[in-house]
Amino acid sequence: MSDRDAAFQEYFAARSDVMRGTAYLLCGDWHRAEDLVQQAFTKLYLAWRRIQRHESLDAYTRQVLVRTFLSERRRGWFRFESASDDLAEPVAAPGVHPEERMVLLEALAKVPPKQRACLVLRYWEDMSVEQTAAVLRCSEGTVKSQAARGLQTLRGLLSQQERVR
Repeated sequence: MSDRDAAFQEYFAARSDVMRGTAYLLCGDWHRAEDLVQQAFTKLYLAWRRIQRHESLDAYTRQVLVRTFLSERRRGWFRFESASDDLAEPVAAPGVHPEERMVLLEALAKVPPKQRACLVLRYWEDMSVEQTAAVLRCSEGTVKSQAARGLQTLRGLLSQQERVR
């Protein structure tokens, strides 16, 4: 195994779970998240030799992941299917109410993709407006407006679900 392959393998082992969590928040499906992470790391491996600054790998990988998600959504060829509703989900951390998490994730899945990407990057990944704009290749103003609209949409969806209960 070459040094390049070993370095990539080490990075993949260390960061693939984190990227899978981000992918899940983007697409709302663990299996689809796996596919997105696999596509992103495949693209990363192909560019591995050209990457000079390995200290910014997380940002670059996250950017590839988000762009892959948005690109796929624009093409519209992917059909969302689920084999079963009773698939095992990861266990929630202590003190976290799984019902609230499920309600939030269900509402997040209904937020339009660009707004969802802004919300995930800004509030889950804790990225700045500037970093988010760079990942999404848009202006900082667009990030601010998409995040504001996404929060407004998310709040509306959550209040609707609250009224239903």
